[in-house]
Amino acid sequence: MVHFKTTALNAILLSGSALLSATAFMNSPAKFGGSQLFSTTDAEVDTRTGKPTGNAFLSEETKERALKGNPIEKAKQSKCGTSLFVDVYEYAAKIRAGELDWKEVEKADLDTRIKYVGMLHRNKRTPGQFLLRLKVPNGIVNADQMRFYADCVEPYGDEGGVIDITTRQNIQFRGVRIEDAPDIIDGLHARNQTSFQSALDNVRNMVGNPIAGIDDKELVDTRELCNAINDLVSLDPVTGTRGNPIWGNLPRKFNIAISGSRDDFAHTDINDIGLVPVVHAETGEMGFNVVLGGYMSIKRIAESIDSKMWIPSDRNSVVTLCEAILRIFRDEGNRKDRQKARLMWLVEEYGVDEFKAEVTKEIESYDRGVNVDVTQPLDTTPFERRKLHGVHKQPQEGKCRVGFLVPSGRLSQNECRIVADIADKYTDGEIRLTVEQNIVLPNVDESRIDELMAEPAFGEDSRFKINPGKIEGNVVTCTGAQFCSLAMIETKANAEDVAKDLEKLVDCDREIRIHWTGCPNSCGQVQVADIGIMGAPARKMDPEKGKPVAVPGCKIFVGGRIGEDAHLAMEPYVTGIPLAKEDLLPVLVQIMKDEFGATDKAPAAEEDLVVIDE
Repeated sequence: MVHFKTTALNAILLSGSALLSATAFMNSPAKFGGSQLFSTTDAEVDTRTGKPTGNAFLSEETKERALKGNPIEKAKQSKCGTSLFVDVYEYAAKIRAGELDWKEVEKADLDTRIKYVGMLHRNKRTPGQFLLRLKVPNGIVNADQMRFYADCVEPYGDEGGVIDITTRQNIQFRGVRIEDAPDIIDGLHARNQTSFQSALDNVRNMVGNPIAGIDDKELVDTRELCNAINDLVSLDPVTGTRGNPIWGNLPRKFNIAISGSRDDFAHTDINDIGLVPVVHAETGEMGFNVVLGGYMSIKRIAESIDSKMWIPSDRNSVVTLCEAILRIFRDEGNRKDRQKARLMWLVEEYGVDEFKAEVTKEIESYDRGVNVDVTQPLDTTPFERRKLHGVHKQPQEGKCRVGFLVPSGRLSQNECRIVADIADKYTDGEIRLTVEQNIVLPNVDESRIDELMAEPAFGEDSRFKINPGKIEGNVVTCTGAQFCSLAMIETKANAEDVAKDLEKLVDCDREIRIHWTGCPNSCGQVQVADIGIMGAPARKMDPEKGKPVAVPGCKIFVGGRIGEDAHLAMEPYVTGIPLAKEDLLPVLVQIMKDEFGATDKAPAAEEDLVVIDE
């Protein structure tokens, strides 16, 4: 047991440039100055770790509200989750020794607090097995890490042991068991990654520009900034270990995205804090307009709003702004109703001008020389959002970036290893993830592009495609019913299958983005899509019973937009559509014709035809 605890408390500390793209974290010394972040004079300390608990940094008023709050707040108050990793190591040792069954683990630990370790119990679909979520700032991983992912899930079989790329440029393991978690956590930390504080009421994965540093239209390189904020929220400034209790007890999850170009590959419009790059109109200094409050949930979908703030794009300004907003949110956010505990509700309670004043006051109290200005005018010259798939020249002489499709963001163990081999061969091991759940290979020698494209990894028998069709190349999905008990439909397999059929049925002169989500929580972000498919009730005539019966179905959203002209499609275009192909495909084809100018595909060879029963 001593080995487990010691390993759990140690993390890799790096030195060197923040732009070492294949490493996930840097050691960023925290500066608290005159901030009101915490007082450690009477802090609660977990004696097992020597670290304060997340509760120690809450004001007395906040603690009182939490004690009277919702069940999750009460669970966090009774035992802080920021040290739950120690419990996981202890549980694992006992399970391995035959002294404990996973069913005997305290329920609040199993279903709630263990999320602080990044583990989410899939108790209805796969009892005793967990989703393990990482933190991958700016979506940058390397070949060694990718092989390790495959090794981690291999014991759980081909169906249960898979890796998913998420809509936050992140990685999730499927099938993990408690008894295996310590070795996985140790392996992640040895590779400068972590899963700590990646779920529940924490700041989620930092999203940035997937082509940062290799983008000829880049305004800000987001890599250092994403790493810096990731360190702010998940690196203990005192011990240098992963897991930061200062931000370990927020009222709700918190999303931050930093855009590096006018394309807004980070989707700032659906994040709690979105940083939109723009030059100051008078000084010419590069900075960020700050948008706030974007989020998606079962009860409300909110598009981010202008905070009336602009900050410089330097590291100090960005970290300080995020820190100030987080402090206000942590101490003042709703602790009673989780549906009203996102940042937007607090901003609305204040009013935009008043919230800006409070943030500015908080920043000034830190005395770090950060100035907050008013929102700056955006560049209005014509601009078209660029593709990430395919081969594109980089500003670096003789180098190209190559983006390829990973259907539904799902990777098998073998596919992880294939990606790792390709990266080692062509990119010095570097791999970039996108919010569309695909991969970009950076810094490929232009002279080797033909060789890369001829690799079996991109052949006819592979799921990967460098130049996918306009429909199949733009599919995004949530986890779906295979693993998620909230999902009303299976998304990943259906999405991949339906996209292939649509490619055979219609021609389009533009990219068509189709998102799938299994339930109204909209983890698949259907409201941002050209066409969004959400699991929902449907009925279909049963010939044998002679009456309509309940079947898997969906509601369809149309008209979401991303980029500079982002817009969320809030209301469904049509509802109650059965998910069976003979019902869904004709509806989708008609929508594509009516709304996006698609036309019927020219007749293909007989073996390629998709038959739709009318």
